[in-house]
Amino acid sequence: MFNKLKQFQDLRSRAKQIQSTLEKETVEGSAGWGKIKIIMNGNQRVTSVDIADELMSDKAKLQDLIKEGVNDAAEKLQKVLASKMKDIGGLDLAKDLQDMVQK
Repeated sequence: MFNKLKQFQDLRSRAKQIQSTLEKETVEGSAGWGKIKIIMNGNQRVTSVDIADELMSDKAKLQDLIKEGVNDAAEKLQKVLASKMKDIGGLDLAKDLQDMVQK
């Protein structure tokens, strides 16, 4: 029982370390030929939004472009995260948890 508790604590520690590492990663998504720029960190938090002044008069277009920019950043971030996870050592939290439960 104590062994499983230790494994769980180690897994939590690893997850926190990875979260901290990923927070330092950033990607920029854009839309409308660069008129919308969205910066997102590795924890999938939008940290910056830049909107060209000319878009402020068309609410519907602005909403669509913001959505497009966020989605662009999210797609780029998924690629960065997949690469980072592979570099960190192929961490598969679901598999690690399943292995821990089976032991």
